[in-house]
Amino acid sequence: MTTQGTPPTPPNGSRTLASRGIQPRFSELGQSCRKMVLNHLADNLQRTFAQVDDTLFQCAEKAENNQVQALFFDNMRSIRKLRPQIERHYHLSISQGIADFLDGKRVATTTSPTDMHAEDMALVQTEDYEEILQVTNMASRVQARCAQALFALEQRLALLNNGQPLPEGSNPIAPKTIAQAFLGALAPCGLTLQIKLVLYGLFDKQLMHELDKLYDALNQRLIDAGVLPNLKYTATRSAQTARAPAQPEAARQQTRSNVTDEPALLDLDAAPPADLNQLVDGVSALLAEYRKHQSALSLLSGTPSMASFAPEGARRTYDAGELLAALNRMQQTSASELALRLEHPLQVAGLKADLQRQLASHSEDPQQHRLGNRETDVIDLVGMLFDFILDDDNLPQPYKVALSHLHTPYLKVALLDKALFTRQHHPARKLINAMAKAGVLYGAVDETHGLLAKVHWVVKQVIQHFTGDLHLFDELFSEFSEFTGTLKQRVDLQERRAVETAKGRDKLLGARHTAAQVIAQSLAKRSPPPIIRHFLERTWIDVLVFIQLRHGPTSSEWQRASEAAEQLAWSGTPLDAAQRDHLQRVRVEMLEALRKGLMLLGGYHEDDIRRLLQDLVACQHAVQAGQPGIASGLALPPSPSQLGAMLGDDAALLDPTLANAPLSKGGMRLVGDLEKIEFGTWFEFIEGDRRQTLKLSWYSPTTHNYMFVDLNGQRAAVKSISQLALEMEQGTARLSKPDRAAPMVDRALTAVYRVLQQLTGRNQ
Repeated sequence: MTTQGTPPTPPNGSRTLASRGIQPRFSELGQSCRKMVLNHLADNLQRTFAQVDDTLFQCAEKAENNQVQALFFDNMRSIRKLRPQIERHYHLSISQGIADFLDGKRVATTTSPTDMHAEDMALVQTEDYEEILQVTNMASRVQARCAQALFALEQRLALLNNGQPLPEGSNPIAPKTIAQAFLGALAPCGLTLQIKLVLYGLFDKQLMHELDKLYDALNQRLIDAGVLPNLKYTATRSAQTARAPAQPEAARQQTRSNVTDEPALLDLDAAPPADLNQLVDGVSALLAEYRKHQSALSLLSGTPSMASFAPEGARRTYDAGELLAALNRMQQTSASELALRLEHPLQVAGLKADLQRQLASHSEDPQQHRLGNRETDVIDLVGMLFDFILDDDNLPQPYKVALSHLHTPYLKVALLDKALFTRQHHPARKLINAMAKAGVLYGAVDETHGLLAKVHWVVKQVIQHFTGDLHLFDELFSEFSEFTGTLKQRVDLQERRAVETAKGRDKLLGARHTAAQVIAQSLAKRSPPPIIRHFLERTWIDVLVFIQLRHGPTSSEWQRASEAAEQLAWSGTPLDAAQRDHLQRVRVEMLEALRKGLMLLGGYHEDDIRRLLQDLVACQHAVQAGQPGIASGLALPPSPSQLGAMLGDDAALLDPTLANAPLSKGGMRLVGDLEKIEFGTWFEFIEGDRRQTLKLSWYSPTTHNYMFVDLNGQRAAVKSISQLALEMEQGTARLSKPDRAAPMVDRALTAVYRVLQQLTGRNQ
């Protein structure tokens, strides 16, 4: 049975005009379109795999257990090995499909995995079903989004196909075909579903989302070749109508509306767009607008625009070869003088002036030549990027200086490949972002890990060896990432050790706090002579701490030591006759408890302990005999505090005025905020002209002390929550900028966008 209007199937051995392949006059056009498709898909598949390591690493960091984490890490290596096989399989599948179409061999496809009926799906394994569903969904989204472009493309391909409508499923570049090719390429790899779903997500984001551009470009290529240049889109196709149920009029109108709407223009008055392409387009538009209204251009940090260096009245433009030759000469000079210049920052204004001199010195008529608007925009944008680096408060000065020397090679990259600004995973962009981030996170003034030396080495490699091959940046990024990975492990280890030490000291502080409560309770409403008070507050408190740490606060040893403190404080107050008799009966037992406690401290000899106990007994007798002068004359012998030695710098936290600093209502609100803050939050502490950036590494739920580490992971400060809140209220402490470690190029482009909005008088 045949559908009306469709020619009958020819008998075996014969070929009709429609089955012969595309018409000869379209052969060259077909090959041109084939090349466009393969290049586009290859570029976007490469972007897909460029994100695999980062994505799997993020998944590993969020893994619920070590086994899942190991799965992600192991597959990072596996996918690197499998990548050539997957890419080859994918490109061969697409290429063969297009070749078959051009040769007239491609007909309506047989049922594919993604075309199964519900009853067939029930027989498919659960993991296979999830995989097929993922592919089906990503293809369906593109099909709906690109309905207009696909309709037009299939109509034009039909004309190439001798005017015959394409059979269902025979479009070699339909979204479903492109998605299924990836499914087929992954099939023999033996990857788990969990890993495949990650790859499908990246494939959808990097390749499927870019098909709009491919379909638009193919339609334009065919239009330029005269293939249905005046084709208008209609929502309903006759071939589809025969197979699909009737669509309500309202739905058809909605479909027409969806596919014919023009994309909204970029609002240059609004906040910087999140999309990188729109962000860069907005920067270019703002630059062009600013150039129209300004004669002497001044951009970020007062640096003049490259346009201001052009001779007045110049009508001709330097070509790309002349510009790149000038930059090559500048790079060669920089490479030869790098050892002398690397300690000093390169200012963008000076580099622009040098570039103008290089261009003019090799031109036969320099007064009549200037740079084109596109080249000027790129030079200004790269200049503003490096001005941002030199102004970035997050980045230590030595790293700013080192990175400033990359200006010329990065300008060459930007002129050769605009994707430097629009692709987050561009090799050159990844490298400079990695070095900037490392400087922000680990660039300590007293660094001993050699990070700055490594950054200097990378900068030298770029300046001395970059000739246009971006693989150099990939190689340097891999080596630098390996170095910073080892550095991160070292810093993390230092931090873990600092936290464990802080926990031990905090336990000591907690025990000391409990002991202080016992001593305070024993002295409450009592005023014993100085020797007894000082003994309890300075010496016996240490004994209580050690007993608590060794035996616990519920032990009999702790109970006896607490009773000894109570008895000693009581014995230093005037007593009646019955109480004096009771003191006489318990004195020996009390003194024995005091002796054992002093022995526990380990800092006393037997003779020292005997003399100290004799002085305490003499004090008791003097008080009961009504001789306060004699009691007051007795003094506690000097002795080092064992607890203070163990606490080290944390001994200052024993000062109750720090732990209980008076706070205003604003300070109390800050305390509430600080109680919810997460570990890993960065703070800035300001002391005069000195600023120190520290990370909150640990918080004690018992003593409410906050422990901070420096960029090397070493403990730098411990502050009580009250003290920290007070410093924040006074402005000597504050939260660091949340984006301090965000990709530097992203931050720079956003900052440039905002500056240009201000320069053009636009609202923020």
